[in-house]
Amino acid sequence: MPAEANSDAGRIAKEGFSLKYVYLLKSIRFPNQQYIGLSRDPEARLVEHNAGKSPHTSKYTPWRLIAKFGFDDSSKAHDFEQYLKSGSGRAFAERRFW
Repeated sequence: MPAEANSDAGRIAKEGFSLKYVYLLKSIRFPNQQYIGLSRDPEARLVEHNAGKSPHTSKYTPWRLIAKFGFDDSSKAHDFEQYLKSGSGRAFAERRFW
């Protein structure tokens, strides 16, 4: 990792910034099942999904992480999540990510 990336990460942590991630999951056993979520820690959230802690995803475990997109602005992260859950956003995600 470049030195400037490390210093940026350290600065962000020291200043209290925390990225918010929009993440995309795909079921391993049921490949047609997809999930779009929002979290500060998508890897930890994936563990929760695979442990059956979410009623929306528990019947389609196990899941794998397809993509995650980090935002330093929570409202932009929320807007992007909502976009991906819309008709045109789902079409975009289908072409680009799934």
